[in-house]
Amino acid sequence: MVDYREILRLYSENYSQRQIAASVGSSRHTISEILEVARIKGVGWPVDNSVTNEQLQEILFPDKYASFDGYLIPDFEFIHAELAKQDVTLTLLWSEYVKKCEACGKKPYMTTQFGDKYRAWAKVTKATMRLSHKPGDAMEVDWAGSTLTVYDPVTGDSSPIYVFVAVLPCSCFTYAEGCVDMTQENWLTCHIHAYEYFGGVTRLLIPDNLKTGVTKNTKYETILNRNYQDLATYYNTAIVPARVEHPKDKSHAENSVKFVSTWIIAALRNEHFFSVNEAKTAIAVKLEELNDKEFKSKRIGSRRTAFLNEEAKYLKPLPFKPYEISTWLPPIKVGYDYVVSDGLNKYSVPYDLIGKKVDIKLTVDTVEVYYHGSRVASHFREKVFHRDPIVNRDHMPEEHKKYLNYDVDSFNEWGKSIGIAVADTIKHFLLSGKEPEQGFKSCVSLQKLVEKYGPEKVESVCENIFKYTSYPTIRLISTSLKNNYCESTTLAEGESENSFGITRGEAYFRKDGGSK
Repeated sequence: MVDYREILRLYSENYSQRQIAASVGSSRHTISEILEVARIKGVGWPVDNSVTNEQLQEILFPDKYASFDGYLIPDFEFIHAELAKQDVTLTLLWSEYVKKCEACGKKPYMTTQFGDKYRAWAKVTKATMRLSHKPGDAMEVDWAGSTLTVYDPVTGDSSPIYVFVAVLPCSCFTYAEGCVDMTQENWLTCHIHAYEYFGGVTRLLIPDNLKTGVTKNTKYETILNRNYQDLATYYNTAIVPARVEHPKDKSHAENSVKFVSTWIIAALRNEHFFSVNEAKTAIAVKLEELNDKEFKSKRIGSRRTAFLNEEAKYLKPLPFKPYEISTWLPPIKVGYDYVVSDGLNKYSVPYDLIGKKVDIKLTVDTVEVYYHGSRVASHFREKVFHRDPIVNRDHMPEEHKKYLNYDVDSFNEWGKSIGIAVADTIKHFLLSGKEPEQGFKSCVSLQKLVEKYGPEKVESVCENIFKYTSYPTIRLISTSLKNNYCESTTLAEGESENSFGITRGEAYFRKDGGSK
């Protein structure tokens, strides 16, 4: 018996075929054949400990190494595919297997052996060969090549209606919708409607390489449109674009496009639509006819019955609410006013992002700002123009937060807490202009002088100023405080009040210049 387990193990550890052949005592031709078949059938290391070499032999070479004792080896791939269908059980498949054995004169395995061999096969192959298209695995999407026409009832001008097509490859169940254009907004909207029509989400989403979905798709990398990727993330699906010039990657979508072109677009070719809604309604009616149409091949039933019986239960559930279509603006640098714009209004971001580049995501109701992939700000999107920016207090530096607290009452209360003269000065600032807000700057400046010189000195200076003028100013108060500060410093150093700094002697003032 060939040691299949050891061959797979050594190959997984990067031993050459020559080294493996020497280790297990088999020819290099045998090793090469086993590894090639294992690759095709998806068999690799590690292999479950319960799987024997005999079982591996039956899985890899069911015909070449068929039992010589008269038993018929089950077709495990067929069994696995049938188990994907509703109400099909292993017991039912075993009974059908027994009848097949009787017809060809072979001995059947007992039901226990039958089940054990199937489970061993499933373990080895990782159950990756259920169907050529697994139920609920993928949704293929595309635009139909043909269009319908809508006519203006007044002018008679015509405009095209483009048809979006989505298909589930396993059941061929199809969704189609008419759109006035092929913009990204309609592309995303049709995906949302398709998921709602199917009642669930597939594991994969396979589009063509159109710019509304795929920015770049080469041999080495795939770059998706950001809005398209957001939709896929929201619905918990993965976008796998078809390879360029490989229509077979989405063959069912291609075929469904042909069916839609024939049974919907061509069937409506003689209709005259005078509104977009009329065209959409007619497409929806023809879509139901298409999905209820009986298969012409050996397959029994219709697209709808195939979907309901074989595929619907494998779809992932829809989110609680549909995806809200968004738009990403190009990255912008945050200015010194720490606001960004949606094109109509301005919205604040954290002030520490000044000078940094941020991304802006717009939805119908929100404005979201992202920095390095993390959301740093979110605002309700205003629909009418506002002269002032929409500001979140938490985005402001401390000095700007203080400004929000400025009002007449708070300034008056503060002035009273310092003294009568300061309170009168504050009142003068607030009443000297046309509006109280014009005096806020002077009030703030006076507060800063109190912080610098102390409340007693500022109160004293304001009291002295009111003795000779009824119009105090910040400049006058500041100058007086500076002079008083210099005078008090000089006296503190022990200088007399008659000290005048540098003095000139008697000789300096003589007419002869003090030469005698």
